[in-house]
Amino acid sequence: MQQDIQQGQNDIVEPGSDNAKKPKNEALEWIKAIVIALVLVILIRWLLFKPFIVDGPSMQPNFHTGERVIVNEILYDIRSPQRGEVIVFHVPSEGRDFIKRVIGVAGDTVKVEGDVVTVNGQPVDETYIQGAVDAAHQNNALYNNKDFPNEDFPDGTVPEGHVFVMGDNRSDSTDSRMIGYVPLDDIVGRADLIFWPLKDVSVINH
Repeated sequence: MQQDIQQGQNDIVEPGSDNAKKPKNEALEWIKAIVIALVLVILIRWLLFKPFIVDGPSMQPNFHTGERVIVNEILYDIRSPQRGEVIVFHVPSEGRDFIKRVIGVAGDTVKVEGDVVTVNGQPVDETYIQGAVDAAHQNNALYNNKDFPNEDFPDGTVPEGHVFVMGDNRSDSTDSRMIGYVPLDDIVGRADLIFWPLKDVSVINH
């Protein structure tokens, strides 16, 4: 028994021993891990994704002024934009970024007559604004009053390296019907998530 007690006493951790340093080492490792995680988050935030603030009514009823949107900046480095996707792009003449929906891609022939949009002769099923269109029709009005092609842009075929975009709020949107086709090089990325305000948080359907 005496031998066991003495052996246990010998196991007591003395100050300055290796075992006493373990908690400090573990704390240091945690700090390093947290710093690395923060650096990765910052890199991902600035290199892969970009926040965008919606300004103006052009994408109502689906987007509203003041909403914060996460824009995926790398998707279009992998593939080209597709019809129906909501994109953010730079407009040099305006000196700012716009948010609109892709209606036509390179080679498509686009026609907008009133509330009927056709691509390559086929009507586009625009479920994302159907409720607003129906409400306008119930009031004996058109939801859209800006057609395409028009006097400013008579060619309805989307050229290579460009897309045709429109705002969801068709009668109150400055888009390809007024500014022309959008070069792929001017596209910032695809809008993927509304993250603010909290009541509007949602993944964006394309």
